[in-house]
Amino acid sequence: MTAIVPSYLQDRWWTPEPAGDPTVVRDASTGEVIAHVSTEGLDLGAALAHARTVGQASLGALTFHQRALLLKQFAIALTERKDELYALSARAGATTADSWVDVDGGIGVLFAYSGKGRRELPNAQVYLDGAVESLSKDGSFLGRHIHTRLRGVAVQINAFNFPVWGPLEKFAPAFLAGMPSLIKPATPTGYITEAMVRILVDSGLLPPGTLQLVSGSVPTLFTSAGGSLGTGDLLTLGDMVSFTGSASTAASLRSRTPSGVRFTAETDSINASVLGPDAIAGTPEFDAYIRQLVAEMTSKAGQKCTAIRRALVPASEADAVVDAVRRRIEEKVVVGDPRTEGVTMGPLVSLEQRDEVLGQVRALEEGGGRIVIGSATAADPHGAFVSPVLLRFDDAGADAVHTIEAFGPVSSLLTYETVDEAADIVMRGGGSLVTSVATHDPDFAASFLAGVAAGNGRVLFLDRDTARSSTGHGSPLPSLVHGGPGRAGGGEELGGIRAVLHHMQRTAVQGSPQMLTAVTGAWHTGAATREDGVHPFRKPLTQLRVGDRIASASREVTLDDIETFAHFTGDTFYAHMDEEAAAANPFFPGRVAHGYLLVSWAAGLFVDPEPGPVLANYGLENLRFLTPVSPGDSIRVELIAKQITPRETDEYGEVRWDAVIRNQDDEPVATYDVLTLVAKE
Repeated sequence: MTAIVPSYLQDRWWTPEPAGDPTVVRDASTGEVIAHVSTEGLDLGAALAHARTVGQASLGALTFHQRALLLKQFAIALTERKDELYALSARAGATTADSWVDVDGGIGVLFAYSGKGRRELPNAQVYLDGAVESLSKDGSFLGRHIHTRLRGVAVQINAFNFPVWGPLEKFAPAFLAGMPSLIKPATPTGYITEAMVRILVDSGLLPPGTLQLVSGSVPTLFTSAGGSLGTGDLLTLGDMVSFTGSASTAASLRSRTPSGVRFTAETDSINASVLGPDAIAGTPEFDAYIRQLVAEMTSKAGQKCTAIRRALVPASEADAVVDAVRRRIEEKVVVGDPRTEGVTMGPLVSLEQRDEVLGQVRALEEGGGRIVIGSATAADPHGAFVSPVLLRFDDAGADAVHTIEAFGPVSSLLTYETVDEAADIVMRGGGSLVTSVATHDPDFAASFLAGVAAGNGRVLFLDRDTARSSTGHGSPLPSLVHGGPGRAGGGEELGGIRAVLHHMQRTAVQGSPQMLTAVTGAWHTGAATREDGVHPFRKPLTQLRVGDRIASASREVTLDDIETFAHFTGDTFYAHMDEEAAAANPFFPGRVAHGYLLVSWAAGLFVDPEPGPVLANYGLENLRFLTPVSPGDSIRVELIAKQITPRETDEYGEVRWDAVIRNQDDEPVATYDVLTLVAKE
């Protein structure tokens, strides 16, 4: 692997001609040269244009569900060849456990977004956001927010520590949103990202132009200064830059990004883990805290943006914590080449990174810390090995511990006396990706959360009830926010569908019900409906249309009906059974029918009972009871096909029906959505 790592541009592999002075990449354990990196002669403008044209056309032709299914197929393709990625990762210092976090974690993101895309997004290209806003008294003028994909390219600049998970956690939501990606991995581990991209290319599943890879630097991407978009800018309106790395680099790139281009960052973070005052030595919480702290110091050799950098403990427990950490490191941690049996922690990614980390350890010492575990010296002149280091600060207010991040197996111990002091210490970090708390005291947890939530993207509470099931302090999950305020960058790379929407434009659309129905694909009250003599429940999805309607006959409600329902169900609430008490209630004129009686009757009024395309009723949503129904009143129901969502992999789909129950005076009694599963044929 001593050749130049290729790039994948415009749907083909590209390697520069041997020239210039390529960057050398070495094995993290042995120092052996394994690859060279160069982008000499690369036409970045052409790659971006390819994404905006070919890539946009490819993804624009697909629905959310079709993109989601491709994500699942990508995940399967990577799973089948993940051993190749494990082998390469070992050359970057990753143990098998580290590779599981990176490789399997990245594959898990693809699976997760595939599932969320099919469950939470429509089988369409427009995402409806929130309820309809009525902008006129007669309902003839409406407003609604929609999300549509950005019409540019998502440029994703990644860090060296997660060469598989890092690109995939950005690629998955961008792809699901319908936005092509151009990945720029960090040089020290870019050869692993190249192998991951090669597996996807070899699968034959990638739509043209949707994924490109730049193996090396991109010096021409950013303008020399920020401001309005200019004719010479490579980035343009609709493009997006997602950066992972240091806060200083993020600030520089942000200042050079044109104002019309979205820029999100996930940067270094002085994360904290707090031992609660109740979690004294001998408690399950104390033991869980020690296990988690050592795991976060040694997983990926501490090269994680979510790693614990500040360990906050009650002053009375400081010595016990140091002793427990030392014992666990001695018992569980073996530093060495990850390809050697028994090794549990590999080297840092490069000699340069090793020297950087040791330099930061010395800076922490100069800032008031003293090493109580480990040392600030290199263990091997050839490999990038650093033993776990724990520093202790007697002054929790020392600036160095809250501003200097040694991006390796390094943490600092601080002490506190009160919950407010602990919260203030955490907030001194200037914004974090995550803070964890080991406590079994709900009062302490609530007070502490109030003090730190605004400065954290995620807060994890660890106790005896979650010790076995917790995913841990340093594990971002696709369904939850990964990002944080302030120093942490202010971005949200993950967070379920929120991350997808980062790659889309939210637009307020105003118009008539008919117009909004046409542009959104969902029926809006006041738009045209259709009755063709065929009951909508007799129509398969291939024949059913948005706006198909059935209006039922009326049914009178009697006092006997109310009492029968009450005794049959056991719901003898006074509003249904006691005339005097019901009349005294400001909401009722006297005894009234049960709301659930009316909903049940409505089903009987609109349902077609014979077997047919409707396979099942799987729920109702947004139920509201608006007008009480008294004995002697009558009700009828109107049902309209509101939204139709075929499932790509099944012979049926979902239909959302708009249901309105009205009384004899045409007043709405109840409104709700009925959800059914309907066969395609």
